Amino acid sequence: MGTAVALRHLAFEDLGLIEPWLRERGWRIHYHDVGVDELGTLDLAPVDLLVVLGGPIGAEEDARHPYLTEEVRLLRERIDSGRPLLGICLGAQLMARALGAAVRPMGRKEIGFSPLTLTPAARDTPLALIGDQSVLHWHGDQFALPPGVESLAATPVCPHQAFMVGDHAMAWQFHLEVDPARIEQWLIGHTGELTQAGLDLDALRAQAREHRRGLAQALDRVLSDWFARNRLA
Repeated sequence: MGTAVALRHLAFEDLGLIEPWLRERGWRIHYHDVGVDELGTLDLAPVDLLVVLGGPIGAEEDARHPYLTEEVRLLRERIDSGRPLLGICLGAQLMARALGAAVRPMGRKEIGFSPLTLTPAARDTPLALIGDQSVLHWHGDQFALPPGVESLAATPVCPHQAFMVGDHAMAWQFHLEVDPARIEQWLIGHTGELTQAGLDLDALRAQAREHRRGLAQALDRVLSDWFARNRLA
């Protein structure tokens, strides 16, 4: 039975579909709420899987959110350890920053369900198993590629949507984990951003219903492959 720790920045941006997937396989799950729980007390030695989740803050806003400095240091240590790490949205941006890459505003929002364009470099990675399944995009910032790292996926407005370091560290700018049955939490929690962007909430609800089954199936394929590569199964 493995132990997973999730660094959470916002209550409803949790593990989503990953949580029942792990629990069905007997995993223990702990949340560490960033900005509330002290990062310095977190011992990663017994942690089999570390997941860094999303949130609406900027990955380089240390002056506003001082704990980001410690979080980036923690992620660099985890990457260097060669042990499994998954970063999602803000988590992916923080991983890129930990590897020396910049994170900057895109100049527009990318919000909604749409497919990825997988690059040739993704062919032999777990990301290839997403195929043409639409995923949820919800961001206004983007990461540059860290040195020596290849982009594994793109969209028309964001050229770097995923990367990996070896087989153990995987970063998704997009959300494959969001439970579409709980999309209303996102619509409530991010209402200001959605209003400012002029997005149609009913269209997002309809997309969530359409892709509910496909997202769960794609997540299962990707995680099953990644876990096998890291001997976590």
